[in-house]
Amino acid sequence: MIIPVILSSDKTQLTLFRSKQAYPVYMTIANIPKDICHKPSWHAQILIGYIPITSFQGITNKAARRHAQANLFHACMEKVLAPITLYSETGIAMMSTDSIWRRCHLIFTVFIGDYPEQALVTCTYNGCCPKCEVSWDQLGEYNDFPPHVHSDTTKIYHLADNNVHPFNAACREAGLKPVYHPFWLSLPFADVYQSIALDILHQLLQGIVRHLVTWLSSPTVFGSNIIDAQCRILPLNHSVAVFPKGIAMLSCVSGKEHKNMCHILLGLIISLPLSGGQVPSCVIKAVRAILDFVYLAQLPTHTTDTLCHLQESLKLFHSNKAVFIDLGT
Repeated sequence: MIIPVILSSDKTQLTLFRSKQAYPVYMTIANIPKDICHKPSWHAQILIGYIPITSFQGITNKAARRHAQANLFHACMEKVLAPITLYSETGIAMMSTDSIWRRCHLIFTVFIGDYPEQALVTCTYNGCCPKCEVSWDQLGEYNDFPPHVHSDTTKIYHLADNNVHPFNAACREAGLKPVYHPFWLSLPFADVYQSIALDILHQLLQGIVRHLVTWLSSPTVFGSNIIDAQCRILPLNHSVAVFPKGIAMLSCVSGKEHKNMCHILLGLIISLPLSGGQVPSCVIKAVRAILDFVYLAQLPTHTTDTLCHLQESLKLFHSNKAVFIDLGT
């Protein structure tokens, strides 16, 4: 039996330890039904360790200090996941709920974390994609880019066992951090790039939706005053949250509030003219397409049809997004 291991981590402030910071590492398995995993009271996720964070004040070079912090994280993760490394190939006998003994193989399959943790785990630099080889200046283009190849990356990191200069040169050429033996290097059957999961909260709700509100609130599009005025005249509704003070100038917005913005965003702009009396058809198409994409991406499961709809929404957005550039946002 295959037991897919799911890991998650996020940098956390530990108030009980004199405000120190650490990476709490949680683990669960994909064999548990989703309706149980989604309920914290069922304790489907367990805390397996805290990885310390230190500033390495004795290292004066900032780049060397960041590399030391990354090496510390991966060295600790390797220690924490040592039992998985042992039993991934050989397996371990476990009794399932039906009282049958099975040989179980624990395989690291998914890592859940914010973008900084994704870059830390994949040893990529901030501003780069942790899954594909797109350059930072092409992140907004509607093109297919080749994914990172796990086998090529492992060959580079195995060079660390020999001369350090060729290893650093290979990492620099590949755009990777020179980490000595990342924790996933010793995990059989693991592909770190395939394991990175989409971050709905930070990449979609607090990323794309926030940018969308900023674009629409730009003086060259509708303006923050008009968007906020539209919010104030919305009637009260039992199923839709309203923002009586507007949405353009909000700060520290939670994911739930961004979801509530998505409910009303298209209704706020549907009848508004652009500056100069232009017809905002392209703006409405772009907003509708990206909202469709955000909603479809949050489905618990996907089929071929939903993936096609996702692709169509993304294509529609990119075919109309030039209107924001033309308007000077």
